[in-house]
Amino acid sequence: MSLRRLRAGELIALAGAICLIVALTLYWYETPSGSLTAWNTFGVAVALLILAAVGAIILAIATVTERTTAIPVAAGVWSTLFGLIATIAALVRVLERPDHATALCGGAWLGLAGALLVLVGSWQSMRDERPSLYPPADIEARPPPV
Repeated sequence: MSLRRLRAGELIALAGAICLIVALTLYWYETPSGSLTAWNTFGVAVALLILAAVGAIILAIATVTERTTAIPVAAGVWSTLFGLIATIAALVRVLERPDHATALCGGAWLGLAGALLVLVGSWQSMRDERPSLYPPADIEARPPPV
């Protein structure tokens, strides 16, 4: 396990995951009857934001703990997909205000920023190939067939 394996992409995605988690605790909309959170307005779509945050966290953990690049690359691919879906969901909720909302609150903007950070960070982690972060495999040579 080495924290030196974390690259800029994983750190950006991890920051996005933290933004998403915090955004889910804040108010997203201001209505005449009071403030609304993502839990009040998103319904099932809030799971998309949670999935993106979990995907980014798994990407960072896999990068730190795995000795090969296979699992971090797969986590990067899935995290990018979940980040894209979460970005679309957050963008729709910023553009479409539910329940006659009069204003957007900080949670909506933080949620959109977090989803974008997960998407960009996961994409960057797939683009950044540094094999020097992983030691070469020690494979025993087999004798040639007779």
